[in-house]
Amino acid sequence: MPRSARVVLPHTSHHIVQRGHNRQTVFVSDDDYNYYRENLIDFKREFGCRIYAYCLMTNHVHLIVDPGKNPESLALLMKRVAGRQTRYEAEGSKRRGQVCF
Repeated sequence: MPRSARVVLPHTSHHIVQRGHNRQTVFVSDDDYNYYRENLIDFKREFGCRIYAYCLMTNHVHLIVDPGKNPESLALLMKRVAGRQTRYEAEGSKRRGQVCF
């Protein structure tokens, strides 16, 4: 059964949890953490989001994000960051076909 759609309010903080596929390890090295963080910073600027806090664990991420005036920015931010991290992991480990997030 699919989960219910998230209600996203503009200018409101949201707690986001993003897990690795099948709870697999996502971050193995410092480079993995840094790459995710850099992309998070880049895309938050692009979409006008505010990141109030983040915690990067080995197989999941916790974020406190304010989408700004456009509620869709939250979904776009998470989609872009996850997609970029997935490609980075696939290229680095040569695990074609496996999804990171």
